[in-house]
Amino acid sequence: MSFIMFLFLFCFILGVVAVASNPSPYFAALALVLVATMGCGVLVGHGGPFLSLVLLLIYLGGMLVVFAYSAALAAEPYPESWISLSIGAYMMGYVVVVLFVVGLLWDGWYEFSWIPVDELDDYSVLRGDAEGVAWMYLPGGYMLIISAWVLLLTLFVVLELTRGLSRGALRAV
Repeated sequence: MSFIMFLFLFCFILGVVAVASNPSPYFAALALVLVATMGCGVLVGHGGPFLSLVLLLIYLGGMLVVFAYSAALAAEPYPESWISLSIGAYMMGYVVVVLFVVGLLWDGWYEFSWIPVDELDDYSVLRGDAEGVAWMYLPGGYMLIISAWVLLLTLFVVLELTRGLSRGALRAV
């Protein structure tokens, strides 16, 4: 379990470095999907499978809107990739910063602190994610509905902005 969690966290940091160092929206959106997936994998490892699934689906829906908007506004015929020299220099700089921070915080890091939520309480009736789902729909239900409405509205705004003069995504067939 510790190796899988280490792999999730390593890919998460690698994806964050890839997002921060890439000016092209195509590759940055791909790296953001990697970051979202790995973050939800960390949540699953700590005992929240349903909440991480909901988070991943909502985040990927929002990323679809952001990717459509950024790809339409920054359409490049030859975007820079991760293997170009300037992007590689940025990536190496960010990796050095991450390694420096890891070196500073290494003394307080223990592998045995990775205990899932379900192993902390032996006589619990409910799982940790079941309680989280109830709290997400009770006081957070209004915010969930508002967030879904805002994502839908943003999708239509992006489609209208990228429509152009007479042709686009919402044209009459």
